[in-house]
Amino acid sequence: MNHARLVGAVLLLALAGCSQGTPATAPSTAPSASDSSDTSPAAAPAESAPARFASGDVTISLVRQLSSGDYFEQWLAGAQAQATALNVKLQVSSGDGNNDKQALNLEQAVNAKPDAIIVDHGFAQTVQPAIKKAVAAEIPLVAFDVDPGTSEAVSLTQDDHQIAEQALGALKAGTGGSGDVVYVYVAGFAPLDRRNETWTQFKKDNPGIKQVAQIGVVNSSTTSAVADQAKAALQANPGVKAIFAPYDEFAKGAALAVKELGLGDKVKIYGADVSTADIGVITAPGSPWVATSATDPANVGRVAVRAAALLAAGKDLDAALTVPPALITQKGLRDANITNVEQLTKAFPGLVTPDVARVPWVAP
Repeated sequence: MNHARLVGAVLLLALAGCSQGTPATAPSTAPSASDSSDTSPAAAPAESAPARFASGDVTISLVRQLSSGDYFEQWLAGAQAQATALNVKLQVSSGDGNNDKQALNLEQAVNAKPDAIIVDHGFAQTVQPAIKKAVAAEIPLVAFDVDPGTSEAVSLTQDDHQIAEQALGALKAGTGGSGDVVYVYVAGFAPLDRRNETWTQFKKDNPGIKQVAQIGVVNSSTTSAVADQAKAALQANPGVKAIFAPYDEFAKGAALAVKELGLGDKVKIYGADVSTADIGVITAPGSPWVATSATDPANVGRVAVRAAALLAAGKDLDAALTVPPALITQKGLRDANITNVEQLTKAFPGLVTPDVARVPWVAP
């Protein structure tokens, strides 16, 4: 894959999967609700809802590793909205960052025998034993951003390699391809591990980029913990030009550190993921966070529930589903006066992917 390019004033990229790398121009103003209104009749569903869906007798268990943080909150909001639209009961549990707790929650979900299970993030070694039990019990399962360890489960991912490629393409453009960089990473999280693979190759391909420090922590206060680590790393390495923080809580923590040290004009941050709160940080005056590559978390939550619903209805589904990202830049957001994810998805409808795990008994 090629790194995404920043071309002139075109600083928001359309989805690479749709545009094949061709940038799309951001609107000059944020779209209003009237801009996106459509008075044409909605298309009819391709088929009638299965009887158990029509009667509201379908249960999906959502077993999460984490629930705190803007990304995870918006992901859940999307999942809940899609469950409501499909007339299914969504039972939600969270490990709150405790992998053993998530594994226990998953065991309990399997024992409850729901119509389908969604595993949202997690460590492979702690969730795979219970995933195997779900498969043995013939409970359909969707695993998002965690390796299920079996082809019998559907694997749903963001294109994490492309997320890293897009963010690093912006970093390369911003640094001129050379300079000291602080890297934020924690091993063991599937999406971060995939992004790390791209970072490792990027350093080989761009020897002018030098990683001078690696920091990172994932817990209930990731942002503040990373802020403390980033501050120490920046003080120990005064020549740093950029921070690669491929998770929004990492990027927000790094931004706090850069701001506290008064280095906003010198150190720029290139991140991943997006939420309304993230947009506020990116567009704030003097913010060092200049680019992020992301999917819409609410959209991904909707895709996960649709996939689980299709499996519960006995429908065939690809073993691997991928949601493509877009590169979003500070200048693009400011130029378009975008302040929230709703405006972002209206300006770039490719962030919403209704054709990924489309449910035929719901109007498109």
